[in-house]
Amino acid sequence: MQIAHPTTFAHPTQVHSSSAQYELAIDAAPTPTASRHEATGLALGRDYALYGITPPIEHLYAQSPLQRGWMAQRARRLPLLDAHAYTAQWLALRTHAWARGRAFEDVQLTPNYLQQIDTDYCPITRDPLEAGSRSIDRVRDDAGYAAGNLVVMSALANAAKGSRDHAELMAMARSCELGPITHIGGLNATEWERLAVLASYVTELPHEVAATLPMVVLPPNRLRLFNPIQALQALITRQLTRPGWSARLARLEALLPSDGLRSDFNRLVLALAPRVLEAVKLSTPEQIRWALEDAWRQSLVQKRWQRWALQLSAEQAEQLVARAAAKGLATTHVQCHSKQLATEGWALADHGYQAEMAA
Repeated sequence: MQIAHPTTFAHPTQVHSSSAQYELAIDAAPTPTASRHEATGLALGRDYALYGITPPIEHLYAQSPLQRGWMAQRARRLPLLDAHAYTAQWLALRTHAWARGRAFEDVQLTPNYLQQIDTDYCPITRDPLEAGSRSIDRVRDDAGYAAGNLVVMSALANAAKGSRDHAELMAMARSCELGPITHIGGLNATEWERLAVLASYVTELPHEVAATLPMVVLPPNRLRLFNPIQALQALITRQLTRPGWSARLARLEALLPSDGLRSDFNRLVLALAPRVLEAVKLSTPEQIRWALEDAWRQSLVQKRWQRWALQLSAEQAEQLVARAAAKGLATTHVQCHSKQLATEGWALADHGYQAEMAA
């Protein structure tokens, strides 16, 4: 399941090729026994040349498949394709994945996709993201670079997270809460918990576990949500960011199958409402988002959410999301995937590596 949030597109900047010239041999023909790694490097080098962007200097040595592909394409002297900041970022990300032997899904994961997931603030630390502090994280470390598994965050948060999964990240949050050390890797308990909840979205959890997690960080744009109850939680929370939320939630309430569920849903909304009324006084979308995330830290909100959510099955939660979306109640675009399609290109069987590199 994927929640695809609307995005304000930034004006791209034109990326110009470097004036540096390299006198290197041109040999881009793959051998009959060329490995997948070599073929990927050749294609990557050709794409650098097609967009008029010079590859990183560390890959411009004579034996490099990337260098060979780049030089061969340059020799053809074809018109350059239009490039912008996200094109350069896309090529850099592909190069990073290739150099590490990581799988990179290149059908959905395009420069346009990177533009859609971009953000001005780190979802973990809430700090502004500048050029030197911005990074792209694979939320699930045992998966490759693929649509639905990537989030833009600060380099600090990315480094602290490392290869930890949901359970390990939650353990770090609890450790900081208990003390005596309250900061680990530059993050406090609240920030570690945000990382843990972020990781939970792309982790198949038992329904009873997923239903108990507070939404202390809203799902970033285009992240895929594996647990239907969290998709429903996100849909409800997102309602509160837009005017008319009361009427939309009343229509969502009408979709519930019993009086008991409707009554408990009302209690949940009443617990959230005070924070919503505070949030509407805030001036930026980020401040509103953070206020709603912080509302999930309140014990009353969490108690009422769990009472309501645990009455639903995962199947019922998924059906509610689909029905709400069909009736136009979602404030964001909602796209449902089969289990197979949800992880297409993630290379889970190879732990996120290219098949021939996995061993």
